[in-house]
Amino acid sequence: MKGNDNQARVLLKKGEGRTVKAGGLWIYDNEIDRIEGTFENGDLVAIHDFDDYFLGYGYLNTRSKIAVRLLSRKKETVIDEAFFEQRVRDAWSYRKETIDTSSCRVIFGEADFLPGITVDKFEDVLVVESLALGIDRWKYVIVEALKKVLAEDGIRIRGVYERSDAKVREQEGMERCKGFIGEPFDTKVEIVENGVKYVVNVEDGQKTGFFLDQKNNRAAIHRICRGKKVLDCFTHTGSFALNAGIAGARSVLGVDASKLAVDQAVENAKRNHLEDIVSFRCADVFELLPQLEEQGELFDVVILDPPAFTKSRSSVKNAVKGYREINLRGMKLVRDGGYLATCSCSHFMEPELFAKTIREAANGAHRRLRQVEFRTQGCDHPILWAADNSYYLKFYIFQVCSER
Repeated sequence: MKGNDNQARVLLKKGEGRTVKAGGLWIYDNEIDRIEGTFENGDLVAIHDFDDYFLGYGYLNTRSKIAVRLLSRKKETVIDEAFFEQRVRDAWSYRKETIDTSSCRVIFGEADFLPGITVDKFEDVLVVESLALGIDRWKYVIVEALKKVLAEDGIRIRGVYERSDAKVREQEGMERCKGFIGEPFDTKVEIVENGVKYVVNVEDGQKTGFFLDQKNNRAAIHRICRGKKVLDCFTHTGSFALNAGIAGARSVLGVDASKLAVDQAVENAKRNHLEDIVSFRCADVFELLPQLEEQGELFDVVILDPPAFTKSRSSVKNAVKGYREINLRGMKLVRDGGYLATCSCSHFMEPELFAKTIREAANGAHRRLRQVEFRTQGCDHPILWAADNSYYLKFYIFQVCSER
């Protein structure tokens, strides 16, 4: 399968293409002047500036606001199976050098120069999420290349599952889909991370089944949780709560609104022999925190790991209110000198805005914050400068002090 034989040409308007010229990988539909030649959506095209200067190759989809996703800037590049295998090799080599690869994100879209596709590895299982029409045509090539590259390191992949069921696929003119790529297998996979055992449900869990991006952040709370009373809000399947428990916390309460998630968290606690220390409650965190405050409850450590409150710029204002409220309530439950771990996983909640929102929450709660550390997503989710969408997770640990 040759990728850039007889491709059409996309020509940009004068003065447009600033993002891609600065190192980004996206060209929006309103930046395009015209398309020369015949094409089908999803085809590879050559991209040229208004003056015919060659900018690169990418795949085109006129049904998407992101009309072109760039694959290569080199004119001599041939987009074929060998091209994708090399990109996969580069991605795997990077992971081996930077992170524990037993379970990790092995391909992170634009940050691995494979825009529109992510692949998570849970021990010997791969989970694929394809969100762009152009890369969707190559996903089986990418999967086979990944299996081949991993096999060279003695890793035999026993199964691949596709979780391309995100709503964003509809914006590409694609149907949402999920299911096995290849032979069926048991989709409940046991993994070990930071010494904690989990069962990951790759078929029905959120996203690809487990949030690998917080791996290092979960490890970072270990030293502040020993001997402490801990509250973990939006616990999902219990990952932060279980890290607190295995680190030696005195007691841990994990809270989530999803009964399915809480049931999984309870099972994970048993799997780690932590059921006497770590308990879970199915409740709305926004409703529960004021109740705990009224009851006079205080915790040594409060962890806030909410879902993204905004997935678009248009809803950022409401998201700010949510983050401010949850942080204010969380701070009020931290004893003087205790700790708050708080994060946002929304790309649109930019770092400066998130910091400002936390500061406002602290003022409202009459608390003083001493920053212990600031972190981002794990290095298997690399942040590609100039590809702003690759930077999304902001994670703080603060000591919370009463006014002196």
